[in-house]
Amino acid sequence: MLSFIAKRLLSGILLLVVVCSGTFFLAFVAIGDPTPGLLGNSATAAQQAALRAKIGYDRPVLTQFWDWISHAATGDFGTSWRSFQPVGDQLALRVPVTLSVVVFATVLAAVIGVAVGIACGLRPGGLLDRGLKLASVVLFALPGFWVSLVLVTWFAIELRWFPAVGYVSPEVSVGEWLSSITLPSVSLALGAIVMVGEQLRNGFLQVNNQDFVRTLRARGLSKRRVTTHVLRNASPSALTVLALMFVGLLGGAIVVEIVFNLPGIGSLTQSASQIGDIPVLLGLTAVTVVFVVLVNFLLDLVLGWVNPKVRER
Repeated sequence: MLSFIAKRLLSGILLLVVVCSGTFFLAFVAIGDPTPGLLGNSATAAQQAALRAKIGYDRPVLTQFWDWISHAATGDFGTSWRSFQPVGDQLALRVPVTLSVVVFATVLAAVIGVAVGIACGLRPGGLLDRGLKLASVVLFALPGFWVSLVLVTWFAIELRWFPAVGYVSPEVSVGEWLSSITLPSVSLALGAIVMVGEQLRNGFLQVNNQDFVRTLRARGLSKRRVTTHVLRNASPSALTVLALMFVGLLGGAIVVEIVFNLPGIGSLTQSASQIGDIPVLLGLTAVTVVFVVLVNFLLDLVLGWVNPKVRER
């Protein structure tokens, strides 16, 4: 088990280094000289040269890369080229907002998706099973921003159950915090619920028809114990989908944050891309990859516990 954990940690660290390094050089190639975007087109050549010297852009690219990655390894992502504030301070304000919405959406997808998947697996062809198939077609055909607008119209404007826009920190009020992230999280979670439910349902039916399940029934095991064995063998595919959905929800949160006017990493990413604020973009990339690596690492640990054969890979 220790060897299995060490391999997963090493691969995660390698992924983090490769993605951050690739993003650094791609950003320099794609953005080029950032001074026109930072100062505006009316800036003089002398002003642009002064800003390049101030932010260190006049140094060789490899020197800038080593300076950034050596500091990033200690948690220092540098200073924003636009506001000249530490990137870490901006991320500390923005990341919890996005993470609150994404984690809540993932929890909803896990709880509701697993319940629906088990129910459909126990009664294939039933009303709930047909409803799940219909929902998978409808939800994946609808744009995410449209679903968000519908939720705002119904539950925020007409029913007044939740706020339409804005974010409240849990430090101010836990109740208002939950209320402010409920609609954005539901908007993100709808598609994930259907995908997790379908994956678990299909895996449940596939395992349920295998020989060892018939043997368990022939030995007189209760229906509850047989269902537990079937669920344990059918869960790896659903867990993998759930982890992939978490990564996808991080990207989908950008649109949701715009609709619900949330001060998350979505608006920060958009503004940093428009003006060429490379330190902010690199900090956002590093933090996002860290979350992806952690989720995949936890997924590997759970899969290794559920299916010991995974540890042998």
